[in-house]
Amino acid sequence: MAPEPNVILHIAPRLDWERAKEAGEYRPPSLESEGFIHFSTPSQVVEVADALYAGRDDLVLLVVNPAQLTAPLRWEAPVGGGGAEPAGPFPHLYGPLPVEAVATAMEFAPGPEGAFTLPDAVIALLGGG
Repeated sequence: MAPEPNVILHIAPRLDWERAKEAGEYRPPSLESEGFIHFSTPSQVVEVADALYAGRDDLVLLVVNPAQLTAPLRWEAPVGGGGAEPAGPFPHLYGPLPVEAVATAMEFAPGPEGAFTLPDAVIALLGGG
């Protein structure tokens, strides 16, 4: 099992996050279809974004405090990635994400060359900037 970081990250469509703030919790389709919400660590999120969200400019990056989660968080191997995702284990949340657990949500779009980068604000939160 991986050591739990201070933050975990989730890539979400901006509109879904806006709706979640109104509802008080975030429930992406994977919660219904797979039983959990996919998260990444800061070292995993860029590869995930490049593999799964190429060309998308309607995304936000949710920075989540794991200590504020109310559902079980489990560290598991990638699910259904077909080799496109980086090696795990990945954090999976087995329940809805309470809006209160989201420390910040920031725009998350690829750069001019089409690749994603870890936002400076996340690097600063991790003590790297």
